[in-house]
Amino acid sequence: MTRPDTPATGTETSCVEGSQTRPLRADARRNRGRVLDAARSAFAAEGSDASLDEIARRAGVGAGTVYRHFATKEALFEAVVLDRIGELIEEARARSVDPDPGRAFSSFVELLAREGALKRDLVETLGSDGIHLQLGEAPIVRVLIDVLGELLGRAQRAGAVRGDIGVNDVMALLTGAAYAICHSRSDDEQTRRLLAIMHDGLRADRTGEAV
Repeated sequence: MTRPDTPATGTETSCVEGSQTRPLRADARRNRGRVLDAARSAFAAEGSDASLDEIARRAGVGAGTVYRHFATKEALFEAVVLDRIGELIEEARARSVDPDPGRAFSSFVELLAREGALKRDLVETLGSDGIHLQLGEAPIVRVLIDVLGELLGRAQRAGAVRGDIGVNDVMALLTGAAYAICHSRSDDEQTRRLLAIMHDGLRADRTGEAV
């Protein structure tokens, strides 16, 4: 005889964030996916100011459904941001095989700046701002910084980027550029101009030295 708590066929192992693992049935998986999709949009637009009630409304579910999957707003925010950071890490690794190290570095820096400008949740995380999640200490965030550092090092060795800066300097510039673009409500032309100024400051010939 099948035990009542035996997972049925088609269920997926998941859980409320921070609780013991439990199987999710198909309808619960769908609801969780709807919550995550709604949270991505809400946090991107409003950062950590977005409310769980608003996310539930966007997802078309009750607030209780959100809480069943994510016990706190912090847990949901973290799930959304860390998922996007994982995607950015893959973007960086794909660029690491570009035969032009300068192009690889500059294109990823621009991607991060634009992402941060469009998505408040990401720039809050990179800038250690907003909701207190200690995301800066999360291993995946360290991986993102490391892969950016690898792109920076390749570009510096190729003489494309000034040699007197480190990855923390680049992260600070990125965060500042993203905030500037976001809060000034820049149009495409102004955004391109701001990014061009940032890239100009990173060029190796700005210090008169070759690495």
